[in-house]
Amino acid sequence: MARFIYNMHRTPLAMYKGFISVRSMLTGPRVVLGIETSCDDTGAAVVDEHGKILGEALLSQIDVHLKTGGIIPPVAQKLHQDNIDRVVKEAIISSGISVNNLSAIATTVKPGMALSLGVGLTYSLNLVKQYKKPFIPIHHMEAHALTARLLHPVGFPFLVLLISGGHCLLAVVNGVSDFLLLGQSLDEAPGESLDKVARRLSLIKHPDCSSMSGGQAIEHLSQFGDRNFCKEIRPMSQHQDCNFSFAGLRNYFNCTIEKMENVEGIEKGAVLSCAADIAASFQHAVAHHIIKRTQRAIVFCKQEKLLPTNASLVVSGGVASNGYIRKMLQNLTDSMDMSLFCPPARLCTDNGVMIAWNGIERLRVGAGILNDPLDFRYEPRAPLGTDISEQVRRASIKLAPLKRKNFL
Repeated sequence: MARFIYNMHRTPLAMYKGFISVRSMLTGPRVVLGIETSCDDTGAAVVDEHGKILGEALLSQIDVHLKTGGIIPPVAQKLHQDNIDRVVKEAIISSGISVNNLSAIATTVKPGMALSLGVGLTYSLNLVKQYKKPFIPIHHMEAHALTARLLHPVGFPFLVLLISGGHCLLAVVNGVSDFLLLGQSLDEAPGESLDKVARRLSLIKHPDCSSMSGGQAIEHLSQFGDRNFCKEIRPMSQHQDCNFSFAGLRNYFNCTIEKMENVEGIEKGAVLSCAADIAASFQHAVAHHIIKRTQRAIVFCKQEKLLPTNASLVVSGGVASNGYIRKMLQNLTDSMDMSLFCPPARLCTDNGVMIAWNGIERLRVGAGILNDPLDFRYEPRAPLGTDISEQVRRASIKLAPLKRKNFL
């Protein structure tokens, strides 16, 4: 069954109606409630403009979707519907803030799974109408990009790499709602590829990985494998741009898995003796592809003077919690005189905190705040910022080889 996974204060829900705290009766910083239902996690949080997380709740659906081998949209929708009221109430109660004293309600409205987005939007608009609060629609990827500013003094502009189960992109962030898109995945996201290879390896049957997501299982097993087990391939190595492609890489490893099943004489669905080696090889291939495209983005930004001398790279999204990928990115930024900022793992994956913080950021600059959003619609597909990827391609930047000793 779905489960709450952190910071759930078991205050009786009956206290929610008419709940007024001493803190909320005092004049204080602006406070935003954030609600997240873009995929399979139901999240809510209350955050103030100083970056203090006053209350939060998150319900994970991972146990349900592991059993079905992937996310089934109607199932995710039903779980959101069954739990969103409870999650939001838990976040508000633990914050000690009355709904009446919220400055605004921020909610993910794009991009994401349509059925899931609809649940969060409908619930939020009902709250907005009932309590007469401003509504702040949030772009899910913008929220991921700005999360680091909740924890660190990251100034604009900065470079952001967003890597998750549904997205992969590089962009220059000039302001809260001002993005220049340098490149993005042309097929599937890295998290999706990691999950698919994990399923093809049947890692859910591995004794160490039965309760892990696909990406977590790949990272765990990689510690015990040889990353040089499979022949190296370099996706899009002839394309001098910042776009990504993971589908071909995944297909290559799927063929390798089938080949090894024949060598070991086992049926599809059994766990290979070399599963850790394949996991390590695949993780490294994914990481290397991400590093090379990010390297080109850094060179392009320096060439075009899009970033300051002491530039920052922010990395977020679920895949950003992968320790191996983080280490390679740290080595890259160290070698290119940049600072690397990654939110902690629990704020890299989908959560209400990042949505509330994005709401705070928008309140500060007065961007995208709606006082009458009754007919607002969600958007399952939505671009981020202004696309300048063609300009990157025309720059035809050739990259120096990465020094292998720095990327072990």
